Amino acid sequence: MAVKEFPAGTQLIQSEQNLTALHVIAKGSVCATYPGGTFYLKKGDVIGVCEIFFGSHFITYETEELTGIASYPCTAAQLSLLMQKSVDLSNMIVASLFRQFHEIYDQYALMSFDCENIYHFLMDRYEEYKSFCVKHGIAPRALPDMEDLTPLTLEEDLESWLDGYYEQLTTMVTSKSSKFHSTDFLAGVVLKADQDIHRIISICRVFYDYKSEIASLLMNENHLDFFDLYAGLLYKIGANDTDSTTLSAAISTMMIQLEDLPSIDRDMYQQRVAEYRKKLETLGERSEEDTATVDDVPDVENSMNTILTYAEVNGETATAFRTAVDKFAKMADKNASDDAARKLRLTITKQFYDIYEKAFVKSMKDPASVPKVVKMFFNFGYVDENLAGLENAAYLYRIVDKLPTDPKRKVYTAYEWFTAIYQGKKSPSRNEFDSDFPTFLREQKMIGNITAADEARMLNDPLEQVLFEIRNMFPTVNKITFGRVLSFCPLFSEHNVLKDLEGSLVSVDMVEAAFRKIRDIDFSAYYREVIYTNPDIGIGKESIGVEVLPDIILMPNVGTRGIAWQEIEGRKRTTPARMMVSVFQMEDLTNILVRLTGDFRWEMCKRVQGARWNDVSEASLTSEYFDYIQFYRKNRELSADAKDKIKLSMQKAKNSYKEMFIRDYEAWILYEGSGSPRLNKVSRNIIFTYCPFSKEIRQRLMANPLYKETMARYDIKLAQKIHHYDNVFQKLKNTGTPIPEELQKQREYLCM
Repeated sequence: MAVKEFPAGTQLIQSEQNLTALHVIAKGSVCATYPGGTFYLKKGDVIGVCEIFFGSHFITYETEELTGIASYPCTAAQLSLLMQKSVDLSNMIVASLFRQFHEIYDQYALMSFDCENIYHFLMDRYEEYKSFCVKHGIAPRALPDMEDLTPLTLEEDLESWLDGYYEQLTTMVTSKSSKFHSTDFLAGVVLKADQDIHRIISICRVFYDYKSEIASLLMNENHLDFFDLYAGLLYKIGANDTDSTTLSAAISTMMIQLEDLPSIDRDMYQQRVAEYRKKLETLGERSEEDTATVDDVPDVENSMNTILTYAEVNGETATAFRTAVDKFAKMADKNASDDAARKLRLTITKQFYDIYEKAFVKSMKDPASVPKVVKMFFNFGYVDENLAGLENAAYLYRIVDKLPTDPKRKVYTAYEWFTAIYQGKKSPSRNEFDSDFPTFLREQKMIGNITAADEARMLNDPLEQVLFEIRNMFPTVNKITFGRVLSFCPLFSEHNVLKDLEGSLVSVDMVEAAFRKIRDIDFSAYYREVIYTNPDIGIGKESIGVEVLPDIILMPNVGTRGIAWQEIEGRKRTTPARMMVSVFQMEDLTNILVRLTGDFRWEMCKRVQGARWNDVSEASLTSEYFDYIQFYRKNRELSADAKDKIKLSMQKAKNSYKEMFIRDYEAWILYEGSGSPRLNKVSRNIIFTYCPFSKEIRQRLMANPLYKETMARYDIKLAQKIHHYDNVFQKLKNTGTPIPEELQKQREYLCM
């Protein structure tokens, strides 16, 4: 067989590529990689021997140096015949198989140990951090994803005897005096071992994903990580404190861990370390002038009294609230999970919403006379200057009258949103049981809580409408957007401020920029299909798209999440969706809005399709995606590796088809749109069909074979639609009839 040479750095085979041959390395070396593992092949090794059973590759191969390759066309069915033709080739195939098996198994064992070790490392560091905070009288901060962190548990692990079995099998089969040299037997050994190797690599992928999650907790681009917790604590206590050496050592240990994690972004890591070292160099003793006092912001002194007095709560309620807040402020760990802490947070939460409701109702009587501290309460959940931290309180006081929102541009603070409902400009949102205000009143009448007369009166009462919003949507969404539902408390507290407030304050410009970025990729994201008719000029029914951007409501908390609460108002499909995020957003706002856009696309499709949203006989985004996930195991277009990834993704998505789609949509916008493939062929085709890229991106990706076939189909359908409108326009021109603006815009939309 002829030997073909490849220079160093040549990608010989990409994962998921069809396997049509085995390749023997005649000289040089090859790097083999899969998620979580890397091993090296040398002269005499056989590329593809670990995967031939499946007919497709799940390992990527790249030359390390000038490498000679001899290729032998072969499939699983042809393996025994190939081995019969040459004893030397047969021996090479088997010997290479066992060597690769042991390499991969050793990496599995090492990764298993690493996952357990790094989990305990993280938990120990968190307890150490909280101990340092308590010692120095500082409220420990909580990371958003810590509530979900658990030790790795495998749904199905390897048998304990597997390694010993292959050790013995290697000895038996490769021995020169072995009687096990039948080619059928050896081919069977290879094909059976392939299945075990695939299982090992599938588990290694689970290990890799788990370590990646741990890595993001240690360090991420949003600074919501352990590195920032420790560095921030070190900055606070000062370089000359007795504990500073211990903290510096802990940070150095983290850096060592991060350097060994392959999933970490190296550029981000280097930048964060450089920032840390630069700040450490300039960190000196802080003078008392650097610490804010109440004298610096006298208007926020006794904020709680101002709020309670304004809300006109009774003395008993006021005393109970003060006592609870004071107790909460004195807690060493405000995120503690014990029963006492949980009950205290629940008590404060109930009292908070009762006070909020009373204060809001009063403010509607005379909006111009609302004190600034009460506005801080409405828009930020602020109640106490010491709990918030005096520097934070001063900042909130400065900005509360000039918040960067604008209801005319569809971005509201919570107070602006409630006011819009009270003024009749907006209707109340559906509650958590998906009932709108009229439906809720009907239900209340049916169970006897109100009379028919009460229903008629309340239906058009602006006060009842806004109270429905405050009592139903507000508490649920405030908790969700906060991000850590188990430790949620609606009070603005310094320990929740994980980043600079000024940099995390959501503005209308930020929201518009994020949506612009999304729509530059998925141009049809917020278009709704409506029917246009104009019999006077001969237009019967034309389906046109109308873009309706969502309303964004900023919840009064320092949070990390967003939620797409409802896709339309009432039943009219051309009304805006409602999406909520925190007024101080700790996570990247664009990423959150990408996720909410995926959520919106799914729910809007379900709304349009109705009961047949998952009926594949009626083609739609949800029906085709539902069918793809439901029957992925039988899909011949998917490789074994792709099926494994889907299985793992479904576990992470808790078997939610919607969550699976949202994850794929995020990859579509954040990666595929920039030419970085993340999806499998089937998922990519479905999403491209219903969420096509803009014209500029399509032209850029046209040469990419991953998109070529799907784009060709899309272009044919698009050309047919444009041709239809050109014919309509020509008929109108022939009769001297002006072209309706709606149809002109539709043609422009099709060309986007």
